[in-house]
Amino acid sequence: MNLAQPLAQGLAQLGLKLTPAASGMLMAYLALVQKWNRVYNLTAVREPGEMVAQHLLDCLATVPHVSGASLLDVGSGGGFPGIPLAIALPHLRVTLLDSSHKKTAFLRQAVIELQLDQVGVVCARAEAWATTQRFDLVVSRALTDLPEFVRLAGRLVAPGGGLAAMKGIYPHEEVAQLPAGWRVRETAALKVPGVRGERHWVCVESQGGNP
Repeated sequence: MNLAQPLAQGLAQLGLKLTPAASGMLMAYLALVQKWNRVYNLTAVREPGEMVAQHLLDCLATVPHVSGASLLDVGSGGGFPGIPLAIALPHLRVTLLDSSHKKTAFLRQAVIELQLDQVGVVCARAEAWATTQRFDLVVSRALTDLPEFVRLAGRLVAPGGGLAAMKGIYPHEEVAQLPAGWRVRETAALKVPGVRGERHWVCVESQGGNP
C-alpha cells in the first residue's frame, strides 16, 4: 500500500511543508513501527493507512504549537509524538522517555536507523528519573490526566517552559483540578485529517516559573 499520497495530502491539509527527505523519513518510521509492532505491541492500530492519520498526522498537527529548543516526550511508547516532531522540526532536541524496556529498545533502533542524531532515549519512569535536565516543553500523548501529569513530570519543565498534553475532548475537569501554582498557557482545537472526533492541545505552565 502506497502511503506517501495520503501523507502528502494530510500534510497539505495541515499546512505543513516538509522536505522530501523528511517525508521519506516519516514513511521509513512508519515501516519500522509496522515491523516491530508484530512482536512488541507498540500500537493497537494495525492498518497502515490508519497509522498515517492516527499517529503521524495526529502528532504533526501539534507542530505549530511546539516552541523552545528542547522537548521531552513522556510515556513515548512507539515514539509518538516525539519522533514525528523530531523529523518535522530537526532543530529540536528531543528526549523519548518510557518505562518499558521493549519499547525503548524499539525507540533506540528507530533513532539509529532514521539517523536522528538530535534524539535521545531514556528508559525510566518520569517520577523516578534521576536527572538534572529541564526541558522547554514536556509533552505526553496518552499518559494520564493533566493533574497527574503535572505531579509526575512538572519538575522536568525548564523555567518559563510548558507542559502539554494531547487530548480528545477538551478536559474541563482536569483543568479545574490542576495543582496549585499551575495554570493554562495555551489551548487549541486540532483538526487532524482522517481522524474522527475532537482533538485538543492543552499546555500548562507554573505560575512560579517552575522549580
